[in-house]
Amino acid sequence: MTDTASGSPDTTGLDGLDHGSPGGDSGNAEGVFSKSVIISGVRCLLFYVLFPFVAPLVGVTASVGAVLGVIIGVVAIFFNVWSIRRFFASGHPYRWWASAMNVAVIILLLVLFVLDSQTLLG
Repeated sequence: MTDTASGSPDTTGLDGLDHGSPGGDSGNAEGVFSKSVIISGVRCLLFYVLFPFVAPLVGVTASVGAVLGVIIGVVAIFFNVWSIRRFFASGHPYRWWASAMNVAVIILLLVLFVLDSQTLLG
């Protein structure tokens, strides 16, 4: 396929990454990284600041929090993996640093996933 505006070949793959231009789109990689960190931060804010104080007041049980934890954790892991892919596809100069941060967050989210799963399974 060709890009109709420039007449150059369209090198965007099914994953939305531009595989034909060196350097890719580092701004998009940074945006995905920001989203993954924000989602992980929201999960931590909810489960360590808001839920411990608000949930007992409104009668929410631990299993509801665990279900939300699993759902938000899976979404956060998805965005972290997507961020790693974007950083490497763009050739970003900080791709290794960003990947290390993403992997650290994924490990923490997996630990929380196991803890939430144990809560759900009794």
